[in-house]
Amino acid sequence: MAYVDIPQTISSKELLENDCNFSSSVYKRLLMKNTNYKTLGELLETYQSGKEVGSLAYVEKSPFKFIRTKAINTNLFCLDFSTQGAIEYIKPDSYKIYFKEFMDLQKGDILFVTGGNVGEVAFIDKDYTNLIFSSHIIKLKTLENPYYIFAMLKHNICKEQVNFSPTGAIKGLDTFKVNYLLNCKIPFPNHNKEQTINFIETLTKSIIKKEALIRTRHKEILNLIESELLNNQLPNTFTYTYPNIKELQIAGRLDTGIYCEEFKRIDFLIKNYKNGVFYIDKGKIKSGSTPKTRFIGKEEFLKYQWITPSHCSDYGTIKEEERINFIGKPNLTQDCILLINRGQGQDCGKGIFYSFADSKTGQHNQGMYRIFNYPKIQMLFMMCFLNAEFMRRYCAYFSLGSKMRELKRENFLQIPFPNFPQNLQEKIAKLYHNPNVKLENLSLDNFTQSDEIFCQNAGIYELDLSIKQLKTTLNRMIDDIINE
Repeated sequence: MAYVDIPQTISSKELLENDCNFSSSVYKRLLMKNTNYKTLGELLETYQSGKEVGSLAYVEKSPFKFIRTKAINTNLFCLDFSTQGAIEYIKPDSYKIYFKEFMDLQKGDILFVTGGNVGEVAFIDKDYTNLIFSSHIIKLKTLENPYYIFAMLKHNICKEQVNFSPTGAIKGLDTFKVNYLLNCKIPFPNHNKEQTINFIETLTKSIIKKEALIRTRHKEILNLIESELLNNQLPNTFTYTYPNIKELQIAGRLDTGIYCEEFKRIDFLIKNYKNGVFYIDKGKIKSGSTPKTRFIGKEEFLKYQWITPSHCSDYGTIKEEERINFIGKPNLTQDCILLINRGQGQDCGKGIFYSFADSKTGQHNQGMYRIFNYPKIQMLFMMCFLNAEFMRRYCAYFSLGSKMRELKRENFLQIPFPNFPQNLQEKIAKLYHNPNVKLENLSLDNFTQSDEIFCQNAGIYELDLSIKQLKTTLNRMIDDIINE
């Protein structure tokens, strides 16, 4: 839904009032029926712009971090440190220089992006004592109701307001003025005000909590995988050697990725596992395709789910839903895992689970392979294993190409999977997907208690599904406030 309108015609009076400026942005109008609003400036206790520490402060590893705008994105409510280029580690001395000015980020603060992805916001869900943020980010501290104000800032009603200025300027790294933000109108409910604000804040808190739980579950999965591998090795010792002619002939490759020490060490660790390894069956992997005749969008009437590498999160979930209509037969007709085969290095081999029960029939493009006809537990284990941090590095070394890295079908068939005991595979799979946990028959009175029980047992997949449902409800509620 659009909340900013550009009129098709203007009067001569309007033209003269704007100094004969013909820029369409000058005449944009906010479409908001609700007149009960406050400007963001009225709702803030303080606001503070960030600083640039400079590339000379960057180091390979440090407890102190510099946050860039990439850490704040559309799909998440909280900071995302996993995105490439989201953070830089900085020298302790560089942090101390700015510490007195910035102090710490505290729970309840809101970070707002003023350059690049203008209008994106992130909620600080816990106290941080080691972060400095970019000059293209503003820290907001509200007088009250931080979760309500954040929900409004995350909604299109505010994003669209800050992305047009009364002077017709195009937002960019150096053209954004803080007044664009401070003058942003935040609507408030006219009916059942306290209950409505509480409802929106409750949903927002639940989403933020579940994002944190997804990160926690992911770490638990990685710890189980790494612990099992490291503690159950055969009595062989890894020794690194440079490749010889025979090894080059067998591999048929001259690129250095698969011959470096880290790749060989990870490969040894997997193949030296005491219970052995298994490989993808060549009859159970197929590539996708992009239909020649197609229509792609977010409209619900489009028949099929559409999946590409850009839809995949680091946690094995679909970041956002997109739909497609096309001529031909769809290729997603059963439960499967989808593995990225081309992208930026560590993206190669990253996987998501496609649930046919939830997503129904769909189509994935040629940037992914689908693995199917395995027991569900085994498929989920394979996906979780490939999403482990050390396997992200392994697949990056294994991939081919310079600008666009790629894993071909024969490369996937060569990736070893440790043959973990069945009960451990089940435990790992359950941390990702626990279909027995459901969140139903909710009301304002029982939501918090029911949600708490749900969160204790839900896997990553269920938490993500719940977040998507809560966001839909949240946006619908905000739309109702905007439109009276």
